[in-house]
Amino acid sequence: MRHIVGVSEMKVSGSDGDIIVTHSLGSCIGVAIHDPHARVGGLLHFQLPLSRENPDRARENPFMYADTGIPLLFKAAYNLGANKGRIVVKVAGGARVLDNNNFFNIGQRNYIAMKKIFWKNGVFIQSEDVGGDQWRTMNLEIGTGRVTIKNSLGTFEL
Repeated sequence: MRHIVGVSEMKVSGSDGDIIVTHSLGSCIGVAIHDPHARVGGLLHFQLPLSRENPDRARENPFMYADTGIPLLFKAAYNLGANKGRIVVKVAGGARVLDNNNFFNIGQRNYIAMKKIFWKNGVFIQSEDVGGDQWRTMNLEIGTGRVTIKNSLGTFEL
């Protein structure tokens, strides 16, 4: 089954046939995690780096922020049998879109916040496609852990 993850949303699955997809990764970042042994994976599409920027909004939708969404993604995968030591992490997004002067640096700020969270928790990124000025679509196949990225230049495996 195909599941769509919208902006500021998250989905996890333990069903081999499932594909989790998120579209419109601009300055937002998509975080795909997969445990190949448990065959469990998930995808988060977060929009902003830190929940302290708007705590009320973060309470309403914790998936909007890196610092609240990433821990919830991992917890949901653990609840389906994933193990931190086996999880493979792949990320995409963090582009400079609609901000030609790079004034707000949202994509870069998102990436830095995510990296700090991973570093503090001993999590390493296996592969990434970040930065630039391309919008991206990210697909995670639960049965295989395969992650593909589609942008205006084509489709490739991450």
